[in-house]
Parts: sequence; C-alpha cells; structure tokens
Amino acid sequence: MAAADPATAASFSRLSFRRAVCPSPLRLPLSRALPPGRLRASSSVVALHKRNPKRLKYAAERQFTRGDTGMLRVQVEPSGEDFWKLDPIIDLINRGAVGVIPTDTVYSIVCDLSNNESIDRLRRVKGIGDSKPLSILCRSLRDIDTYTTGFPRGTNQGQANIFRAVKRVIPGPYTFILPATKQFPKQCIKHGSSTRYAKRRQVGVRIPDDPICQAILQNLDEPLICTSVKYLSEDEWILDPVIIADLYEPLGLDFIVDGGPRIADPSTVVDMTGTSPTVIRQGKGPKLDWMVTKDEEEEAQSMYTLKGA
Repeated sequence: MAAADPATAASFSRLSFRRAVCPSPLRLPLSRALPPGRLRASSSVVALHKRNPKRLKYAAERQFTRGDTGMLRVQVEPSGEDFWKLDPIIDLINRGAVGVIPTDTVYSIVCDLSNNESIDRLRRVKGIGDSKPLSILCRSLRDIDTYTTGFPRGTNQGQANIFRAVKRVIPGPYTFILPATKQFPKQCIKHGSSTRYAKRRQVGVRIPDDPICQAILQNLDEPLICTSVKYLSEDEWILDPVIIADLYEPLGLDFIVDGGPRIADPSTVVDMTGTSPTVIRQGKGPKLDWMVTKDEEEEAQSMYTLKGA
C-alpha cells in the first residue's frame, strides 16, 4: 500500500475537529437508516444540541455558537485513548468559553481564571450572584502557592507541617479553603457589602484525581474557575452529562465534556484558615487524623478560652 503523501497528511491534520471526527451530516446517504443504538454511539463523539426558543430569554449570551446550532459536546474515555478529542475544548476555554467538565467527584462548570467576562457568564449560567464564592481547579501545588498563601510547612515552634500531609492526598477529592493572594481575581470572591466577609479573601482550591480533568488542566496556561453543576431549582448535583446538556445548553453553555455519569459524592471541604484543618463538609474524601470536625474545633476553642480565663 502506497505511503500517504506528506502534504496530504499535513492538510488533513489541519482540518477542523468536527470534520476530522464526524463527516458532515449533509454527506450522509439518506437511504441508510442507522439503528438507534448506533446513531447514538456515532453522535456521542460530537453532538450539537438545538436550543429551545422558549427559554432563550433566560439564557446568558453564548459566545461560541456554530451557525444555528448550539453547544459542543465531546465524549471521551477515561482510559486516555481518545484525549485528542479535547483539543477544541482547550481552544474554546482559551478563547473565553464557559462549559462543563468532569472531576473525580461531580461535574463542574468552568471557565478561564483570568477572563472576567467569562466569570460573569459562568455566574449567569449557574444562576448565582456575586455573593457566591467560586473555587479553583489547579494543575499543581505551584498553582495553589500562586493564588493562595499555601499550606503551613511547620515551624520550630511546634506548628505541624500540614503541607507534607496534604501532598499525600492530592490529587484527590478534597477542596481546601485557604487565604487568597492578590493574584487571585477579585471577581471570584465578591461578597457585596457584608461585614462578615469585608476583610476575608478566601478561596477553595482543588486538584482532582480524574484523568479527563487532568488532561484539560495540563494543556492550559492557568487554572480554571469552577462551581459544581446542580439542578436549577434544587440543591442537588446533576450526575448525568446528558441531563446537564438538556438543562444548561439553553442557558448559554458553550461546551460539555462527557466522561460518563458520576456518583453523588461531592468533595470533602477542609477549612485551612483556622487553628486546625477543619472539615466543614464531609464528602468523598475521608476525614484524616490531622483533620478535625467543626464540633471538635469548637470544643478545642472553648477549652483554650477557659484556660486563658
């Protein structure tokens, strides 16, 4: 068999993602009707959903539509054999798109950390106001040290080396709340005029242990702003990417990465801003021996107050 002409191969590599993966629907022979199961499998690589006109007035303005079609949906396998499909997702994020990706817990709505317009659109898509803080999906501990004050590394005065303990559990299903630095966008930690948060600049940071999420993060120049995907009128996570697409596509979502259904188990949230790492939400990550619960923290504070009285 003759080798492919290099010029031809180079030309093919420059084809758009959709044309390279899926032939245009206009080229499908009308006489060949595919079985429903096969049609779904072939369209799951890239599916473009139509928008519901009845819900357009509630939608955040989409910036990356393709003609009269809607958002881009890419289905990938966690094995990594088809991570090349993520190339257009990386491009959209870099251009300011707002979309949904899987993590090691539930699905998250994400956007570029440095794009203020995208952050505003993310809030509109999720239906949350400025008073709701947003978290970061980080690529490494270096990102955490850049956008927060980092984890305590211990002192000669007996302070525990929390940094060493944290390194053993990340990547993993934990969100750590840390003081934010000036590098973290103010837009992500707006709290209005509430005096409770007037002097607080805190942010939740995550390094998910999910191959799809990691593949996306490692191809970006910055971390991602994120918030979990929930039903619009209920405080309940949506675990099926098909349902997410149906509910959020009309609201202005630009893309979704379908990594299969998730399990209803959010990350464990650990507050690192107090005297001890305190679990304020128990989730998928187990409570470890160097963490305390809220009750244990309050009891310790009470004992300290009594001793000082």
